[in-house]
Amino acid sequence: MYQLTIPITENGESLYAQIYEYIKAEIRNGHIPADTKLPSTRRLSEGMGVSRSTVQLAYDQLCDEGYLTAKPYRGYFAARVDELAFFSWEQGKGQTEAGDVRNAEEGKAAGESIPPDTGKGWDFSLSGADLSHFPFNTWRRLVREVFSDETGDVLRKGTAQGEERLRTIISEYLRQSRGVYCGPEQVVIGAGNEYLLMLLNQILGGPVRVAMEEVTYTQAARVLRGIGDEVVPVRMDGQGMCAAGLERAGARLAYVMPSHQFPTGIVMPVARRIELLSWAGGADAYLIEDDYDSEFRYRGRPIPALKSLDRKERVIYIGTFSRAIAPAIRISYMVLPHELLSRYRKVCGFYACTAPRADQQVLASFMEGGYFERHLNRMRAIYKNRHDCLLQALSPLSERFAISGENAGVHLVLQDREGREEEELTALARREGVRVYGIQSFCLVPKREREQDWKGTVLLGFAGLSEAEIKEGAGRLCKAWLH
Repeated sequence: MYQLTIPITENGESLYAQIYEYIKAEIRNGHIPADTKLPSTRRLSEGMGVSRSTVQLAYDQLCDEGYLTAKPYRGYFAARVDELAFFSWEQGKGQTEAGDVRNAEEGKAAGESIPPDTGKGWDFSLSGADLSHFPFNTWRRLVREVFSDETGDVLRKGTAQGEERLRTIISEYLRQSRGVYCGPEQVVIGAGNEYLLMLLNQILGGPVRVAMEEVTYTQAARVLRGIGDEVVPVRMDGQGMCAAGLERAGARLAYVMPSHQFPTGIVMPVARRIELLSWAGGADAYLIEDDYDSEFRYRGRPIPALKSLDRKERVIYIGTFSRAIAPAIRISYMVLPHELLSRYRKVCGFYACTAPRADQQVLASFMEGGYFERHLNRMRAIYKNRHDCLLQALSPLSERFAISGENAGVHLVLQDREGREEEELTALARREGVRVYGIQSFCLVPKREREQDWKGTVLLGFAGLSEAEIKEGAGRLCKAWLH
């Protein structure tokens, strides 16, 4: 068993975070070899003089990210992430920041397209959102401030990549919240992810072959096919997209959602992320990271972005404010590697930015004034309560169904252990006035061709329902599926 001596400092960082950071660094640097058993949570907590729950929270976060593996009745073991030893973390940051300066001188809502809630019955829609807590007064005030400049500057044509002020704020936000180091000149703003994917197609000189997980965000697949790209489904397992399938696919791009895969809810462990990065580097390919709902995680810290591991600039990071603020906030952004940034300026630099300049300035003020962070904290707490409420209300189904995708995002995944077809499950739910959604509509390949069986799997979104509605709807599902 590996003996841990973790230094605790009074630097303002929580005890759990210090334990987590220390063990992660030891594994990354190869000081804790793969398969090494770590002290139990009880032993480590007693040795450090901290509560067991503090150690447990750190261990859980390390397991979620793939640095530790929990083996029933045996304990916690360091995962096999040998390739991480070849990454120079501080050097990587320095190189990226230097690249930002050099280029400056030179000049991430997912969710299937689902009919809106009709107000009849209980609809566990995946596209639902709680807008009752939107800070309308603050937003109205910021709009007035933006238009108070009577010079009319806000109505003039802006820069192609988007407002520099907003791009600067986004780059700083990504550094603090997602571990992504980029300069504002790498950020391209557009009206929605669909536009950014179409723009990327032109940057790459499309059409190109794009690998996607066999169960995925099908709206992105439709967009890619609509602009002429060839979408190749790739096998996935319990850790997400399989790197071996990428090699066989012969793709130039791979579209992934590593922090919370839609719709399965899988969190890709760090070892698999390194495999994908190695494939991209060896194949002269790129990874599109769709980080659509990373803000909503209910246990521990947010999972770091795949882009935070990217030292060879093979990741194109896409984010959006549609999920974090409101669906109508059609402002998305893309972080381009420097090589693609040069191509963008050469091929697409003459395009006007599709996101209205006034909206960008309002959003910049919203983030700069701290309102965005406060809104996120409020909504995270609200969605966590609804998440916990739904899990509790579904507890009578725990023996009949496997429940996954919890502790992140705004939907849960239920799979019938007895293998009933999703059509039967959704029909039984409809008889009780409840709408749930089968996973088959998110699959890119026919059932007979998939290696992983998703039989009897349904999805329940909870963002658009109150806790009372969640309890009533879940109770009706228990009645429908247990009798």
